[in-house]
Amino acid sequence: MPLHLDPATGLLREARQLPSPNQDDRPPGAEIDLVVVHGISLPPGELGGPWIDRLFSNQLPTDGPDAHPYFREIAHLRVSAHLLIRRGGELVQYVSVHRRAWHAGASSWEGREAVNDFAVGIELEGTDDTPYEDVQYRRLAELVHTLARAYPAITPERVVGHSDVAPGRKTDPGLAFDWKRLREDLN
Repeated sequence: MPLHLDPATGLLREARQLPSPNQDDRPPGAEIDLVVVHGISLPPGELGGPWIDRLFSNQLPTDGPDAHPYFREIAHLRVSAHLLIRRGGELVQYVSVHRRAWHAGASSWEGREAVNDFAVGIELEGTDDTPYEDVQYRRLAELVHTLARAYPAITPERVVGHSDVAPGRKTDPGLAFDWKRLREDLN
């Protein structure tokens, strides 16, 4: 099923929209030519729940019945991604692809620093060692094809992991992510 990216807004029609405050303008002249695949679960190792949305909207509870001890460690972070693919395939968009999401942190690719300037960040709900779902691979491939139509510099070779742009600091999407399968789906 083709996805529909609005060229004026950079928003996907099929995605649930939940704008994150953690975004800003890309630098003038920045060409979008990379997709960074991430893996996320909150609290670590737990799937489902509202916590990813709450992290990207700066609303993690640090006290009260819903608070998890890990939330105190990360509640101060101001992070986001362009999109999230949930375990069941639901798409959530936090930032227009035209804007810079704060997903890669200190990062570089092919000698260029600040990957957020020229990349689209896509989170997959999962962990480094839990296999991702078939529907997540299908959605990711659909999403990359849609982005490549809008930004032709995005090729299958320019879809990388967070671990590739921040080696030694990040490990996601992890060993459970099947890169061979994704490459086959993209070709």
